[in-house]
Amino acid sequence: MWESLHTVRQYLWRYRRGMALGGLCLVMKDLAQALQPLMIRGAVDSFRSGAAFVRFAGYLVGLALIKGIFQYWMRVILIGISRDIEFDLRNDLFAHLIRLSPEYYARTRTGDIMARATNDLNAVRMMLGPGVMYWFETSLTFILAIAIMTRVDWRLAIFAVMPAPAVSLAVILFGRVIHDRFEKIQAMFSDISSRVQENLAGVRMIRAFVQERAEMRRFEELNRAYIAQNIRLVRVQGLFQPLLEALIGVTFLVVLWVGGQQVLAGRISVGSFVMFNTYMGMLVWPMIALGWVVNLMQRGSASLQRINDILREQPSIAAPPDAVSLGAVSGAIEFRDVTVDYGSGPALCAIDLRIPAGTTLAVVGHTGSGKSTLVNLLPRLSDPTSGAVLLDGIDLRRVDPAELRRQIGFVPQETFLFSATIAGNIAFGVEGATAEQIRRAAEMAGLAGDIEGFPLGYDTLVGERGITLSGGQKQRTAIARALLREPRILILDDALSAVDTQTEEQILTHLAGAMQGRTVMLISHRVSTVRQADAIVVLERGKIVERGTHEELVEAGGYYAALCQKQMLEEELEAI
Repeated sequence: MWESLHTVRQYLWRYRRGMALGGLCLVMKDLAQALQPLMIRGAVDSFRSGAAFVRFAGYLVGLALIKGIFQYWMRVILIGISRDIEFDLRNDLFAHLIRLSPEYYARTRTGDIMARATNDLNAVRMMLGPGVMYWFETSLTFILAIAIMTRVDWRLAIFAVMPAPAVSLAVILFGRVIHDRFEKIQAMFSDISSRVQENLAGVRMIRAFVQERAEMRRFEELNRAYIAQNIRLVRVQGLFQPLLEALIGVTFLVVLWVGGQQVLAGRISVGSFVMFNTYMGMLVWPMIALGWVVNLMQRGSASLQRINDILREQPSIAAPPDAVSLGAVSGAIEFRDVTVDYGSGPALCAIDLRIPAGTTLAVVGHTGSGKSTLVNLLPRLSDPTSGAVLLDGIDLRRVDPAELRRQIGFVPQETFLFSATIAGNIAFGVEGATAEQIRRAAEMAGLAGDIEGFPLGYDTLVGERGITLSGGQKQRTAIARALLREPRILILDDALSAVDTQTEEQILTHLAGAMQGRTVMLISHRVSTVRQADAIVVLERGKIVERGTHEELVEAGGYYAALCQKQMLEEELEAI
């Protein structure tokens, strides 16, 4: 609760001048509105005096114009500020999301994040815009009306405010129920968003296993539960609004009865009686709007709590306060007694490994042996549980991750392309890349020939996640993206697994020039990919069990030699 209030204050403070100006317009509008019944009283009481009646009528028209002008600017300014706060909050949320560590996304559904970034943000905007504006407007209208009514006839004013305690009690009770039910609705909306996102991402798998009906049935169950929960909320809201209106209706009857008797007794004038009824009419909207405002506030606070759940998350990998600058990077890498334990057992165990600057190290091993874990430590996508990874003798935990990653070209095992052009995907992360630089990077990755065969060439849209490209084309696009950065360190995590042997040989020939002078870490299951590396290490259950050159490991007769012999036999069989 207090955290939500702090967040609200933080964003409202940014627009304090606009809020002050909007608040001034709100006060002026309410003052003009509060004076109108007084002009009506004067007009009614001076009905027989034509000049006075016309004068009061003129005042009434003038106040209506003033009210309309200030009401317009009140809404433009305050609702506009709520849009600005929504803009800021969305930007801050996105900036925070892209800083969070991979483990957060491993335990959080994408659909849940999307629901909070859209539906919940909209609820917060409604709270900070219309909610705040009408809360103050209705409160001020109520105070001004009651103050004037009390000054005219305090006995009649008491009857006018009789429903206030009952309204307050109803607001407290119903507000709590609305808040709880809306929280459940937003959680269910997250479930629906996650289900849709997963089904759209895995639509090929659904069709391949003929699970369309099953998935539709599961979605219908979620949707039906979501509607049922919304109907429960509507029932509460439907009871809240008539209850307020009933209280107001009873108050009208009382004021009409008591006020009529006051007029007949000569204690108040007919104009004052009309004025009282006008003020009662003015109080109808604040009392009815109170229910709507409470609804907005409860919805907004529930959504703000869900957004704060994300903002509370802190990245496990961040720049230290006293970050060390890398300066000119030569590319010497050292893994010093590195152990990585995810809780279910060590993924890497006491790894000691040195990679001199400008050399190529290849890493091979069974699936699950820790190869990807090893290379993920270098760009600090994760940190070792114990030990240290050093670049040019500097512990990477002392370095700003952003500065470190600018020195690295990384082609991960799972290639990801954006729904943009091929040129845009290659140039990702390199602002101002020229067409010639993009073409040269594509040539080094062995992709240029394929691109020339596309009708739109480099302007071809690859579709979401690169769906229009083959697996090999996606991998080569990712390689071109890494090469365009001209990094000091190049990491290829099984980056040639989706291409055939002939294409692989062409890419390696092109890469030979690009790899020269750079430190390269190369992961592959193919001997043909790693045989030219300066050094090769074999990982087995998170430990280095073999290390040496291609020739040395073949002579050693271990895992690498067996792998080499097996792949040579496969190539001979393919040739036959």
